Amino acid sequence: MPFPCDVRLDLVKSKIKRLTDFLDVYLKIANVHTVDFYTSDIWTEFVSVPPETVISGVLHQQGGSSREEKGSSVWDQSQKINNVAAYLQITRDHSLPNLGVCTPLDNLWQGLGGDKHKETYLKTSLFMNTKKSHEVEVMSEIVACFARYSNIQQVIDIGSGKGYLSSYLSMQYGLNVYGIDSSTTNTIGANERNRKLERYWKIYQRQIKPLNQDSESKQRNENQIHNVKDFTKIKEQNGSIGEPHKLTQSGYVQSLVQTPVSNTSIDSGIYKKNNVEMSAEIVGSDKFYGSDHTFLELLSTDALDASSQVRQRKHLDEKEKERRKTASLEAKAKRIKEANLYSPITQHVTSTTELHDIISDIKDSMMVGLHTCGDLASNTLRIFVDKPELKVVCSVGCCYHLLSEEFELSENSQECCQGSWGFPVSQYLRSTAWHCGRNARMSACLPFERVTFGHGQLPSKSLFYRAVLQVIIKEHFGSGKPSYTVPQTKVKHVGKIYLKSASFVDYTRKATEKLGMDSSKMSDSLIQGYYDRYMPRMKELEAFNLLKVALAPCIEGLILLDRLCYLKEQENVEWSALVQLFDPLKSPRCYAVIGVKK
Repeated sequence: MPFPCDVRLDLVKSKIKRLTDFLDVYLKIANVHTVDFYTSDIWTEFVSVPPETVISGVLHQQGGSSREEKGSSVWDQSQKINNVAAYLQITRDHSLPNLGVCTPLDNLWQGLGGDKHKETYLKTSLFMNTKKSHEVEVMSEIVACFARYSNIQQVIDIGSGKGYLSSYLSMQYGLNVYGIDSSTTNTIGANERNRKLERYWKIYQRQIKPLNQDSESKQRNENQIHNVKDFTKIKEQNGSIGEPHKLTQSGYVQSLVQTPVSNTSIDSGIYKKNNVEMSAEIVGSDKFYGSDHTFLELLSTDALDASSQVRQRKHLDEKEKERRKTASLEAKAKRIKEANLYSPITQHVTSTTELHDIISDIKDSMMVGLHTCGDLASNTLRIFVDKPELKVVCSVGCCYHLLSEEFELSENSQECCQGSWGFPVSQYLRSTAWHCGRNARMSACLPFERVTFGHGQLPSKSLFYRAVLQVIIKEHFGSGKPSYTVPQTKVKHVGKIYLKSASFVDYTRKATEKLGMDSSKMSDSLIQGYYDRYMPRMKELEAFNLLKVALAPCIEGLILLDRLCYLKEQENVEWSALVQLFDPLKSPRCYAVIGVKK
């Protein structure tokens, strides 16, 4: 087994226990909903220090606090936060990087024999944004390494979306990829994008591959040229047909005569150099140097005498014609197959999905998922465990707020289809009947590194608008005397109207209309008055959201450790790990759950 030392199941369980004990105390902060921030006076309930203290502490002390903060009390006597430094320290101690269960990516590279600095022909930055380019390049190399290790040529990309990862795996690494997505729009778009990408790929490869082959074959030719016996005689033969022959000081042949080739393809290695067709595959092989073949066998037919040409034509007519025809057909079939290495498929996947019903020629495969949403990440692991044809899994999840929770105490807790809950999935955590809550899972999606290191900001203004709107709704449409009726069977949401609103007044008008409320009796000045009243308290909302941001890695860590624990509980899984694949500043959901079967 070339992989790094496996993390034991009992260690994973102990870290899960540590996290649940911690979150039993602190999860109440993450479960606060922004909508209720002012109506429930959340700041006064949870925090006893000024908001400026929290903002400064989170944004300017993210690099670490003194060791004196370890063991310091976070809460005052009334159970409100009064020590921000101690709060930050304890949340760091309970985040994945400090729990000692993650496998370093460098160790995985070394074990698999991968090269994270490998030069590639297809530059993702030319047709993807920076975030997606980073994700695709890193994950595809990991997938390719595992595919080589397991002798796998087929990859199943679950939740493939626009097909960026699938296309790259098929073109850069020659893997046969099936991209499965539930959205027809995504599948159609992926097909069209892949068609354009193939055209770009062919042009780009023709331009770049000869340059790479030239530098690689140059040194090889310099070493092998000395194996040719009687080089002087060959030089004279070359000169006798009028072909220029130059030798550099290092002995590298600068020009070669034309080589007859029956057919070519993108990967055939045929390219032009000094206006002369040359086959890198033949020139760089033992068929040219150090073999029983003579130099004359590589010359064009024009270099042979007339009798030789007649004999060769006769020979071709009798024996070679059929062979070359067959070879041409095989090459054409290969090109057609290679052009369709990526196959987008529209299909909704659940834990009970039969892959044979989707992929007729399924064989030993690797299942991957790059930012699979909600329950799909959990179901990816279930499918991997249940299907014998799946040998490796590499799953990066996202959208934790869309997870279904088995033990969540809510009206929607019984809506999960067929009991395949998204969280928890491990028997260990399920035995405790533990649950997060939707707001806490929403908090787990917050980009901790981006916010704390100044590379991103929370949408504070839009959240502020929504919190103040709730005050208006409570005071003017609540108290048991609503002037509107909303059917209880259909829940209405404000939605994303902030960017479409010119002001808070405009926002309130649009929101109340969307909620089925009549705000015509409210004047613009009345609505603006609410904005002016709460604007001085906007920093409270910003500061509290930063407290939730600090908790995000802890909640995410529990969700991911639950998935790792699930794999380690399976008898048919030989090795599993939790690996940070991506730079969290570029891609906040940066952890992959990886498993390999026995």
